[in-house]
Amino acid sequence: MKSGIHPEYREVVFQDISSDFSFVTRSTLQTKDKITWKDGKEYPLYKVETTSESHPFYTGAQTRVTETGRVEKFRQKFAAKTEQVNAAAAVAAAEASEAKKRRR
Repeated sequence: MKSGIHPEYREVVFQDISSDFSFVTRSTLQTKDKITWKDGKEYPLYKVETTSESHPFYTGAQTRVTETGRVEKFRQKFAAKTEQVNAAAAVAAAEASEAKKRRR
C-alpha cells in the first residue's frame, strides 16, 4: 500500500448516549474525544445516538400497526371528505341525466 493516502484504521470506542452502552471496534473515524477503556488503554471516543441497545427494533419496544388498523384509520380520517365527494358526484350525475332528458 502507498503510504499517506489511506486513513488510519484504529480501535475506536462507540458510546450510545441514550443508553450509556459502549463498545470497542476498529474504524477510520477521526475524533477529538478520548476515553480510558476498561482495559486501561486510552481510545478515541465517538458518541452515537442509537445502537442496538437503544433502537426499538432490537429492544423489542417497537409496536407494529396492523394493516386493518391502517385502513380503518384512513377511512375515519377521510370519511367526511368522501361523503362530500360522493354527494357532489350524485348531484352532478342527476344534473347530467336531466340535461340528457331535456335534449331529447
